[in-house]
Amino acid sequence: MDKILLGHGSGGKLMHELIRKYIAPFFELSSLMDSAVVSINHSGKIAITTDSYTVSPIFFPGGDIGELAVNGTVNDLAVVGAIPLYLTVGFILEEGFSIKDFERVLISISSSAKKAGVKIVAGDTKVVEKGKGDGIFINTSGIGIIPEGVELSALKIESGDKVIVSGSIGNHGIAVMSERNGFNFEPPVLSDTRALNGLIGDIMKEFAPYIKIMRDPTRGGIATTLKELSLESGKDILIYENAIPIHNTVRGACELLGLDPLYVANEGIFIAIVKAEMAEKINEKIKSHPFGEESAIIGEVTDGKGRVLLKTSIGGTRIVDMLAGEQLPRIC
Repeated sequence: MDKILLGHGSGGKLMHELIRKYIAPFFELSSLMDSAVVSINHSGKIAITTDSYTVSPIFFPGGDIGELAVNGTVNDLAVVGAIPLYLTVGFILEEGFSIKDFERVLISISSSAKKAGVKIVAGDTKVVEKGKGDGIFINTSGIGIIPEGVELSALKIESGDKVIVSGSIGNHGIAVMSERNGFNFEPPVLSDTRALNGLIGDIMKEFAPYIKIMRDPTRGGIATTLKELSLESGKDILIYENAIPIHNTVRGACELLGLDPLYVANEGIFIAIVKAEMAEKINEKIKSHPFGEESAIIGEVTDGKGRVLLKTSIGGTRIVDMLAGEQLPRIC
């Protein structure tokens, strides 16, 4: 059998075969009960998140929907200061979806979870009729523990704080878009999808008291994330165009396609707002990690009323706001 059938979501023999033959071995599930029972051994706060992934195409330069699902959920936990521990994975499969492609996604999920140091403990599978889905959709939920004393909040943001971005922007969105539309860039643009909990854990151990808040700028890019932070804090955020790391190929692709790289999705970087006096040290710590080599201080917080301002490379200033919709849909 090389295709997903409606029977694979029926709860009967075919579904049990799919789970036992494919899903359970990849995730090393020890039990197929209705709920996973796990030990946390933590008396403080926990973090819980959930997300769904509908990226098209599901395989793209630098990653795929399975890797994206794991890394995205791990990163959502990590940027609130949590240590990710457990994930659940739910599949919505379309009738006719290739079993070979499903195996490829499962391998990617398993490998990404191991790299991130998290365990997949539960899941679900549903199958919809052909034409009622788009191959595969994935939902993930994650749980992690918040170390004692860690409390990140936009309400802690003050004038003078610095803005750090941990890597170059726009790689994921352009990688997916180029694969979707058959564009070839030289050198090729690869998605930056990766789990950031190791990097974030390193800087939190040393600098937690000086980090006000972190966010991962996925859909909507760094522009949308910074605008959210400015509104939550009631402060203005001033960023400098020349300081923002961006690969020349991504910049060129955006110019060619009429896209603003500030709004293009990312999957392997985070934004941190930190106390000014420790910004350089925090930035150097990030740079010392393989995932943070392109980290840069790109701006600062000022008194204001919830605006994001961009100081352009030619010396002007423009307001950066949220877009009404998405520049590139089905990115993650």
